[in-house]
Amino acid sequence: MTINFNEFNNIQLDVLREIGNIGAGNAISALAKMINRKIDMSVPKVKILEFNKISDMLIEPEEPVVGILLRMTGDLTGSILFMLDKKSARLLVNMLFGFKESASEFFDEMEMSAIKELGNIMTGSYVAALSMLTSLKVLCSIPDVAIDMAGAILSVPAIEFGKMGETVLFIESEFNEGDNKVIGDFFLIPDVGSYEILLKSLGVIV
Repeated sequence: MTINFNEFNNIQLDVLREIGNIGAGNAISALAKMINRKIDMSVPKVKILEFNKISDMLIEPEEPVVGILLRMTGDLTGSILFMLDKKSARLLVNMLFGFKESASEFFDEMEMSAIKELGNIMTGSYVAALSMLTSLKVLCSIPDVAIDMAGAILSVPAIEFGKMGETVLFIESEFNEGDNKVIGDFFLIPDVGSYEILLKSLGVIV
């Protein structure tokens, strides 16, 4: 049996939203420790979407963004995509390196490496929360990072769509460090069958 989007009931949706909330909270806490600053986070917006509806959530599909993509292996398989607009990525780099005025849209090799590590730590914290809540063993690959149009970034997991289910857990996280506001989008994109494993581990389905 494969769980599809239209078959989720309210309890299942609430459980998946709670995973999104806790995962996002852990990711922001990890970021705060990394940059050694206080970060305030708004309540994440968590939605369950059909894969082909993701582009509808993007204001400008042709706007350049920074995308960090990891593969999940273990008891759950699939992909995690963390996506930032370039302004938010610049703010994160400035926080990390202590830059005050830089507004450059270009990132040098050291900055790209830092973005990759930030994404790795934040998505890793999200997966750790997922593992803790489900008691499932979930591992992550080394992340790939790219700067491209949002639609092009999303096409990478789309190429693997035949191996994936029809649904995506979308978490929009907004956090602030002083006057700086950063918005980042997490997409949990499970392979076929992984939602069933996930919900079974939580006792939502038997």
